[in-house]
Amino acid sequence: MDVNNESFEELFKVEETKKLKRIQPGQKITAIIAGIGSETTFLDVGGKSEGILNSSEIIDKEGELTKQIGDTIDVYYLQTKGAEQLFTTTIGSGSSNAHLEEAFRSQIPVEGIVKAEIKGGFEITLGGNMRSFCPYSQMGLRRVEDAAKEYLETHMKFLITRFEEGGRNLVLSARAILEAERAELREKLQEVLQEGQTVEGTISSIRDFGAFVDLGGIDGLIPISEIGWSRVEKVEEYFRVDQKVKVVVKNIDWEKDRISLSYKETLANPWDSAIEKFPEGSSHTGKVVRMAQFGAFVTLAPGIDGLIHISKLGGGRKIHHPREVMEEGQDIDVKIENVDLDERRISLIPADFVSPENKDMEEQSEYKSYVSGNKKKKPGTEIGGLGELLKAKLAEKKNR
Repeated sequence: MDVNNESFEELFKVEETKKLKRIQPGQKITAIIAGIGSETTFLDVGGKSEGILNSSEIIDKEGELTKQIGDTIDVYYLQTKGAEQLFTTTIGSGSSNAHLEEAFRSQIPVEGIVKAEIKGGFEITLGGNMRSFCPYSQMGLRRVEDAAKEYLETHMKFLITRFEEGGRNLVLSARAILEAERAELREKLQEVLQEGQTVEGTISSIRDFGAFVDLGGIDGLIPISEIGWSRVEKVEEYFRVDQKVKVVVKNIDWEKDRISLSYKETLANPWDSAIEKFPEGSSHTGKVVRMAQFGAFVTLAPGIDGLIHISKLGGGRKIHHPREVMEEGQDIDVKIENVDLDERRISLIPADFVSPENKDMEEQSEYKSYVSGNKKKKPGTEIGGLGELLKAKLAEKKNR
């Protein structure tokens, strides 16, 4: 008895799930392709009745099917006729161009061809013969340099934002569709994107302060300080728009839609081998890249800068700024005075630098050598000594 009751309950649940779903015109759903005919494709939409889709919408330009039985497909609900629910992937493809007004009311995407550039935007042809207009600002998410080259003769999806005069005045927006798609992708990213991950994206725009990367739903920023291990002056020397890059996610703030990224962390860190390449006491040639009141920064290798303190400049003469004795861009021979890997700092001294202590010692050594050498000479034989001076005076008197 219990078994029969359980079986009845299960059957009841199955029948309940087969009830016709209440969906609104224009609503987007995911269906399963149940059958494919020459003109009609049948969809399993989870209700008692089947969904109907024009087969031309899953056939490419070469006449090949883009979907197979069992595949899922995103479709928009148009209306119900009898027991059949009519769906489309986009209005304007195949034989669906008669539903433009329905597409406007229900905000169903339409498919069109960009035919000509006109004042303020582009002329778009829908369904083969319906002329419409799309402003420049609504053609995409970002401004492009050569809009005509980018869009002319391309097939695109649009939303109808204005339907007037029985369809004779149609205004479209591709941007609205792209923004909706990005919103969906953003929701998915929120579930999987985490700080510390290495992800791939596409450079979407370049600014003086860094580069924006499209992560597929939201843009993240690579600040100029996170582009390379060495000092970066021009972002465009490292990236170009549409370039694929791998980046590390540094920080995520979904409330403000801000994601901070790092490109340099995907590159080898030059400081990992700094102690081997630049041991204390070794000599190198570097380039002066920046000067401050307290000293001059010298690049030894990409990503490795050292500092010559102002007290080590001037050759013993007191100076007030490094620019008094050097200029940015000049090459300079230096020695490694100290390496601090923890702080990533290298202290440098000019190759010809002599410390005050060593200078005093050298002067004392020269003086001792001079004194010692004079003691070995016989009195009166010193060059410029008193004896020579007297001899010269006597000779002068005789000549008179």
